Parts: sequence; structure tokens; C-alpha cells
Amino acid sequence: MTESVPAAGVTLNDPFAVLAGPLAATTRMQLEVVESAPLTPGMQRLVLTAPELAGLNYRPGQDMMLMVAVDGDRPVRRRYTIRALDRARRLLTLDVVRHAGGPGERWVAAARPGDRIEGIGPRGKIFLAEDADWHLFIGDDSALPAFLAMAGALPSGARALVILEVPGPGGEQDLVTAADAEVTWLHRDGRPAGDPAALAGAAAAVALPPGRGHAYLAGEATAVLRLREALAARGLAPEQISPKAYWGRGRANASHGEPARDG
Repeated sequence: MTESVPAAGVTLNDPFAVLAGPLAATTRMQLEVVESAPLTPGMQRLVLTAPELAGLNYRPGQDMMLMVAVDGDRPVRRRYTIRALDRARRLLTLDVVRHAGGPGERWVAAARPGDRIEGIGPRGKIFLAEDADWHLFIGDDSALPAFLAMAGALPSGARALVILEVPGPGGEQDLVTAADAEVTWLHRDGRPAGDPAALAGAAAAVALPPGRGHAYLAGEATAVLRLREALAARGLAPEQISPKAYWGRGRANASHGEPARDG
């Protein structure tokens, strides 16, 4: 079994040893892998369990931060969206994009039932805008778990437009929602992941419903920036746009699981 623990005798230098500030409302838990299997050719589904899950409250789109490795005395963490939570059975489902290299990928590839890993969650502060007349979700495949969870939580009568870029037809998934939702799939078909052209083009061309809407943008950092620019050019105010960069093309995320900031 693989264990996400430091070497014997090593005391962790952990910036999250105390859950304070933005983490004050989160819970630290030892999760155990129950299942790990491919969901699509590019995505792995992990089901984990812990006693604390019975009382965990989260909002659609929030994530769990996993300690996937230890580098010397420093934890290395990655954040994965909560796709589903079964409190009665204490089961947490995470859908994780598979890609080459990186500590998160290595842990996901090796994870087997019985493996244990530390988790901290729920994290995240982008939520559904309750007063929006319509909702627009645009992102790459890394945004798929969050956007399917968020759009899936919309009530009957809500309007949603979902635009997701995936490697190909095999990356598509069904959206289950009570809302009036339209899903558009963009296939990369060999184009490199992180190329913003197709997503930005879709943001510029999508027919926006009447009323005041809200846009949720997630995925590669440059693509998210281009999406913000495209929607701003169409008249959406900053408060109508919730952007979130999940990864940066050509560089690894920081040890806390988010893209490293320049400077």
C-alpha cells in the first residue's frame, strides 16, 4: 500500500499544522481509499471514506485538499473538487484529471483500496450566485467535476449554459440536473491542453440569455484570463464573473495545490 506520510523520524514543517484563518471552518481527516477506477480515458474516480464525512457540510464546487506526498519535511498537497458526498455511508467521491508527471498524478496512479491519505476540507469560496437569471460555466477538463457538481445543484427553473473542453468524445460525461441546461463539448483532438483559443472563442460567440447572469470560469491560468477578457468585452461586470485558475501550463502547482504566483 502507498502511504502519504513522512519518513520515520521526520517532523513535518507544515504551514497548515493549525487550521486557522481561511481554514478555520475546515476539518482535517485521515481518508482511506475504497475504490479507484477510470471514469473516462482521461479521468480517474476515487472513492474515499473517513468517520468525519458523516457530519461534513460543503457547497457544490468546493474541494478536498489531499497531502499527496512529502518533500523532505514539507507536505505537498493537491486540491480536488468534491464530486459527491454520501454522508450516510461516509463516502467521498473525487474525479481527478490524469496527466503526465507531478506528485498528485503519482499518488492517484498508485492509489489502491486500503491506502490512507490526509485530507483537509471543504475548501473553496466560489459558489452559485443565487440571484442570477442564468449561469454560464466555461472551462477545460480540470473544471469538469466542479461544473457538473455546481450545475447539477441548480433548481428547476434555473437556466445554465455549460461549455467544457475535453480531449475528445470519450471525455464527455452526462450532466444530471433539474435546471434547464445546455451543454457544449469542445474537443481538443490533439491540440495541447491549456491552449486558450477554443474556449475564448466559445466565450465570445455563445448566445447569452436575457437578464443578469453570472459566469464561472476555471481551468488553465492563461485560459481563465482570456475568458475573463472575452466576457468583459461582452459587457459582464467583474462582480458577474467568478474565475479560478486550477493549473498553469508548463509549470507545476505550488505545494499547497494551487498555481504558483509569479514573483
